[in-house]
This record gives sequence, structure tokens and C-alpha cells, in this order.
Amino acid sequence: MRILLANDDGYLAPGLAALYEGLRARWDVTVIAPEQNASAASNALTLNRPLSVYTAQNGFLYVNGTPSDCVHIALTGLLDFRPDLVVSGVNNGANLGDDTIYSGTVAAATEGYLFGLPALAISLVEKGWGHLDTAVAVAVQVVAKLAQEMPQQAQLLNLNVPSLALHALGGVRVTRLGKRHPSQPVVVQKNPYGDTIYWIGGAGAAMDKQQGTDFDAIAQGYASLTPLQLDLTHHAQLERCAARFETRGCV
Repeated sequence: MRILLANDDGYLAPGLAALYEGLRARWDVTVIAPEQNASAASNALTLNRPLSVYTAQNGFLYVNGTPSDCVHIALTGLLDFRPDLVVSGVNNGANLGDDTIYSGTVAAATEGYLFGLPALAISLVEKGWGHLDTAVAVAVQVVAKLAQEMPQQAQLLNLNVPSLALHALGGVRVTRLGKRHPSQPVVVQKNPYGDTIYWIGGAGAAMDKQQGTDFDAIAQGYASLTPLQLDLTHHAQLERCAARFETRGCV
């Protein structure tokens, strides 16, 4: 099986190197990652300038663009083969609940999914790379199960692994996304020239952390695996919106 491996922390990130070593022991892995940390880049594509691809000393390819750029150009001409699976991670920090909207890690996997490939995003819940080996072990286990029976249609999976020793991990639970409170307040400072500058505040606390959510699984010491979809249509509102807004002929 051929795997395309990307991330959003950049090609020098420990999470990328560790996951590469874990995967390449069993499968053919090609790495294409951002040159710089691109956390919270979401699904952005770079359209206002050309992109360049470089080769690191360890053979990793890296791109001066976003995580989505990496997977997009890989699948639209950079590679001379079509991978069987797109994997993104291991991310330095959680991608739970609303985080998935902003996450560059999830975005890289999503780009593969948009091209009709099964894709997996992996995140280590606590920042700092503690127990990174646990995240890699769980990721390899999930990839192995995918390899046994590849899905007939594209599938997008979001895996979060608590920062625990492998023997302390409860297992893997399939979950739905929870929800966070709104972000913490913006941080206001002055730059050296006296101008006011603003830093985006940190992520909010978990609001929906009920049983069955990704937040709950992590709190219970389990890895959380959530199948994602990209249909943003609010189906329950279609009929009401049609009655209110649809017209015939000119308005």
C-alpha cells in the first residue's frame, strides 16, 4: 500500500518523523509537508503566488505553502502515482470538536478525501510531544485495519490520542464531534512602535462533552476516532427556507 503523508507542523516536526518511521516499517510512504508551521491554516490553497517544492536531507519533500497545498499538488501532478491512502500528522495538540474547522492537520487529510481517497488525520492531545509513541502506535493500528479492507468510497477519519503511555490507554472509541465554548478573548498588546496589535485568543473549553463525544473519550483515557463528512447543508432548514425565500419568475 502506498501512503501520502503530510502534516501542518512543518517537515521538521517530531510528530511527522515519528509517524513516518512507524508507517514505513510496513508500507511505502511518501512525505510532502509544509516548509513552515501552518497550524490553523484550515483548507486554504495558495493562489496568489507559485509554489516551490524542495527535498530535505532525509528525503522528505516540503512545500512553501499550506497543508492543503501539499496534498493538492501531490495529487494533481507532482507524484507519478496515485496513493492508496492520505495520512496527516501527528499533530502537536488536539483537534477535537470545533478544532476540525480550523485544523491544518485535518485539512491535509480532507484534501485527499476531496480527491476520492481514504484519509486519516492524527493528533496528540497535549502539546509537547509527550508519549508520541502512543499516538504512532494507535495510528499504525488504524492504518493496518484500513489496509485489510480499503473502503469502497472515500472516507475521512479524525483520530485524537491522549498523551498517555500505551499500556495506560483504554483503547479506541468511535465518537461524534463535541463542541467548544467560544474562543478566549483576544490578547491586546503594543508593538515597539506603539501600535495596538491583537493576538487571537486560545481555544475555548469544551461545552458539549457528553458521552459519545470525542471530548468524553479523551477524558476517559481512550483514543477518539471520528468519521467526518463535508456536507454543510442544513437539511432540516431546507423546507422552511424554501417556503420563505423561493420565488417564481423575476423578483
